[in-house]
Amino acid sequence: MKNPQSPAEQPAPAITPAPADDGGGRHLPGMRLPELALASTGGKYVNLARLRGLTVIYVYPMTGRPGTPLPQDWDSIPGARGCTPQSCAFRDHFAGLQALGVAQLFGLSVQDTAYQREAAERLHLPFPLLSDKDLALTRALSLPVFAAGGQTLLRRLTLIARDDRIEQVFYPVCLPDQNAAEVMQWLQHRACATPPQPASAPLA
Repeated sequence: MKNPQSPAEQPAPAITPAPADDGGGRHLPGMRLPELALASTGGKYVNLARLRGLTVIYVYPMTGRPGTPLPQDWDSIPGARGCTPQSCAFRDHFAGLQALGVAQLFGLSVQDTAYQREAAERLHLPFPLLSDKDLALTRALSLPVFAAGGQTLLRRLTLIARDDRIEQVFYPVCLPDQNAAEVMQWLQHRACATPPQPASAPLA
């Protein structure tokens, strides 16, 4: 199936500035996800601290919307472009991520749920998008941000958590449309590197 993408994000300019590693994600591995309930496009509130198993959260600035221009000079902001292709890639790799043990997959941005719901429906996303419109999670985890169009937006990064603890961070994300594949590769490597658990002794 051809990936439906917003005209606001297509076509991308021939050259877009790549994000630099400013250290904005180095503090995150090992941190616990905070007790916060975030609204989701699934119609429920999600408390990340209470999730169990493997959770993948890809954090993005904002998706484009048909008929709505992106913030001024969007193409010149390093790492700003690519939110729709990134979401489509996670959609296309959703089954593969589940096969690798991912129990929950979320996208997360600062747009409100109504804005996100339009993107989730248009792109046929099989997973919810979470809204941090009040920047509560952003502040709790000191997530990297930037300003554009009079808004505070999140820089692109991806978190992998086991239960409520962050195990892996992808930052910066230079190729958004390949981020889902990178996550899968990391999970495959992690599975190969994890020693098998000893078999339980038979019951007497």
